[in-house]
Amino acid sequence: MATDRPTYDVAVVGAGPAGLAAAVGAAEAGLDVVLIDAGRLPGGQYWRHDEHSTPPAHHHGRLFARLRARLDHQRGIGRLHYLPGHQVWLIDRPRPDSGPFTLRLNGPYDTAPVERDRVRAGALVLCCGAYDRQLPLPGWELPGVMAAGGVQALLKGHRTVAGRRAVVAGTGPFLLPVATGLAQAGVRVLAVCEANPAHGWLRHLDGAVRAPAKSAEAVRYAALMARHRIPYRTRATVTEILGEDRVRGVRLDGGEVLEADLVALGWGFTPALELPLMVGAATRRDLDGSLVAVVDARQRTTVPDVLAAGETTGVGGAAPAVAEGRLAALSLAAAHGLPVDPRAVRRLRTAIRHGRAFAAALHRTYPVPDGWTDRLTERTVVCRCEEVTYGELCRARNDLGAEDPRTMKLLARPGMGWCQGRICGFAVAAVTASLTGRPATAEDLRPLSARPFAAPVTLGELAELADEELSEMADEEPGADADDEP
Repeated sequence: MATDRPTYDVAVVGAGPAGLAAAVGAAEAGLDVVLIDAGRLPGGQYWRHDEHSTPPAHHHGRLFARLRARLDHQRGIGRLHYLPGHQVWLIDRPRPDSGPFTLRLNGPYDTAPVERDRVRAGALVLCCGAYDRQLPLPGWELPGVMAAGGVQALLKGHRTVAGRRAVVAGTGPFLLPVATGLAQAGVRVLAVCEANPAHGWLRHLDGAVRAPAKSAEAVRYAALMARHRIPYRTRATVTEILGEDRVRGVRLDGGEVLEADLVALGWGFTPALELPLMVGAATRRDLDGSLVAVVDARQRTTVPDVLAAGETTGVGGAAPAVAEGRLAALSLAAAHGLPVDPRAVRRLRTAIRHGRAFAAALHRTYPVPDGWTDRLTERTVVCRCEEVTYGELCRARNDLGAEDPRTMKLLARPGMGWCQGRICGFAVAAVTASLTGRPATAEDLRPLSARPFAAPVTLGELAELADEELSEMADEEPGADADDEP
């Protein structure tokens, strides 16, 4: 492990579309950059691929190829240091509003020892991405039930399928690439069950026309669905997953049963906000109900020297994420007194505005359906890690007086397991609000999104951190000078 710990101008966390654009843009502007990513390969979930392939052209594959080439060039000339297989578990700063950040790093549990255990940087660009939003329903804890993004990750990253007869259910256009990807891999997809009506777009055409490329993408997926004879059912919801030791089928809201050994569920995405919340960035509740980081017209958060881009600021897809990453790079360049083309800034802001308008139309067209908590039963597991049922949450509310998610977490333990609320947090916030007769708010989501550490750590790492803090306290102790001895 390297012992030298240089200070970079900027540390970019996340090598998805936003992070790649921010890192190469900042390096090309003349800044010294470190790019940190937990994945083995750049691209994030959107451009996920294995070592022997590249992302397909219809997923902005050419854009990825250009960003990857620019990344390699900046690495080659020493302007950009790329750390794959590294995750940030803690961010320190000597003072809240000034001084360099120290990012403490470790590796995912299945990787080799990390090259560095920390880096220091004067500014941060947080491009932490998002993960699948999940809603509990009876039987969803059975083997064979997966998040739609997890199914796609197996396909993209490992060329592996998790079943032979699949049902893809939830809401949103992301269900389509998952279903068609499974079909192309030889899986029989029995149905795509879309909970919302098909005509939702008609009410939000203004946002849709701002992203014509998305219309072409929708046509392509429609053709693939037709080619593979995949039924697309609207206003169709899976109300129960059937099986004892594993998935055997699903029951739809009309009572129909489909026999399947794989169920892919997707209800949109939840931005990963561990790091923005860790540094104290302000957040808000977006149109889709997610907690997102607040940024200004320069991608700056409310914390000095901390910028955010991509899904961290709101789920919107790859195109606006790339534009936000580029804008963050230009903002940092301007802050360092480097020349910035104002026309490029205007073009990026226009692209971001159009992308966000499309995202808003998407969120309004494919909302999480009202009343989903009404389908939960006493025995429905809400928190899979701690096996906390809906009945236990009801008792914590009715018998113990839990009226907010933080209290619910303390009394019933949802969100206290391995995932730390990443899977169940949105649902626990919604259930708690429902039981108290009110809509969920940003204040409900924050306690289930903030974590003391952003990734699992070893006892050794904690001990080293404690030793360093004690050493720093000793150095700052008044009267520690030898000259002060009597």
